[in-house]
Amino acid sequence: MPRPGCMGPERGYRVRPAEPADAGPFLELKLALDGETGFMMLEPGERLETVEEVARHLAEVGRRANSTILLAEEAGRLLGYVEAEGGAYRRNRHAAYVVIGVRRAAAGRGIGTALLHDLDAWAADHAVHRLELTVMAHNERAIGLYRRCGYELEGTRRHSLRVGGRYVNELALARLL
Repeated sequence: MPRPGCMGPERGYRVRPAEPADAGPFLELKLALDGETGFMMLEPGERLETVEEVARHLAEVGRRANSTILLAEEAGRLLGYVEAEGGAYRRNRHAAYVVIGVRRAAAGRGIGTALLHDLDAWAADHAVHRLELTVMAHNERAIGLYRRCGYELEGTRRHSLRVGGRYVNELALARLL
């Protein structure tokens, strides 16, 4: 059940499941995010996927009952996404690892909130009981969003990333539904 603090403002955009036909625009979104923010995993120029590989990944995700990719779209343009990758085994099938990204130009419009809200609804319908993610410890805006949406701190992964020549800690957060 979504938390009241995770309810977004009135939307001028829609959130919908990704399909293989979204591969080109989805890859463009990911490439743009790689360049716009230092908070995503890949740095500019590091993403080597092709449109065909992204289409295959989207098709595979569509076949898995405990995985999804939701896209935030406005006037045919992708503004952000959330991906939940469910566990592959009986013991962890109920849990999904979450990755989220929102274009800088769309920040502050409640898109991250809407994506996480809709992910909660999807998870409740797909027997996913645990949503988990990691976030760089200095990404205060994202941490605030996750906390408002019910994610709780589970621990710190010390020096888990190297960003700009410095070691960076990540926080592990999770939400139980």
